[in-house]
Amino acid sequence: MTPERYRRICETLDRRQPDMTVIMDGVHKPHNIAAIVRTCDAVGILDVHAILPKNRARVAAGTAMGSQRWVKVHKHEDSTPVIRELQGQGVQVLAAHLSDTAIPYREVDYTKPTALLLGTEKFGVSDEAAAAVDQHVIIPMMGMVESFNVSVAAAIILAEACEQRRAKGFYDQPRIDPQRYHELLFRWGHEKIARLCDAHGVPYPELDEEGQVKDSAALTALLQKAD
Repeated sequence: MTPERYRRICETLDRRQPDMTVIMDGVHKPHNIAAIVRTCDAVGILDVHAILPKNRARVAAGTAMGSQRWVKVHKHEDSTPVIRELQGQGVQVLAAHLSDTAIPYREVDYTKPTALLLGTEKFGVSDEAAAAVDQHVIIPMMGMVESFNVSVAAAIILAEACEQRRAKGFYDQPRIDPQRYHELLFRWGHEKIARLCDAHGVPYPELDEEGQVKDSAALTALLQKAD
């Protein structure tokens, strides 16, 4: 890892928002999943959740997500447990969903711990998920169509969340737990060595100020063990 790449990875991790996430509830088209995950990376989201349909689209969706190195995608069978778990952690869960109680997306305080739930391309948010979330939000429409493409809607709402957090200084200092920060820094910078460590149950070695592995003896032993 070059010093320049090390600094770039550190700068990216310094801006990650561990208390902001997205739940893709049944979104299954690979190009939409890839676009949403790319937007998540752009606004500093660290983890996203994907509830995938039990059909052949699951394989295609998994392939699209596998190409995203910088955002962890957690796969689930059902949205309700995910929603309840996040709410139990003090996260407000918002659904992009047209209803009688929906409010314009800009009226939300996204500096609070937040999860944005997005429904399927064809049917939108399920009744079960709509009932479980804390609030429904909408993007006001000025034309004949009633909704944006799901990935476009995600980008619009997350851009607002990003701007609110930027204005409050949320991107000005690291917000990730130090242990996870080190783990991610090592995985992103030394992917092959990280895979070896994971395979053999070996803790990641420390890095120096330029991102190089400090303990060369431990690394040598690990590489010999892998041979």
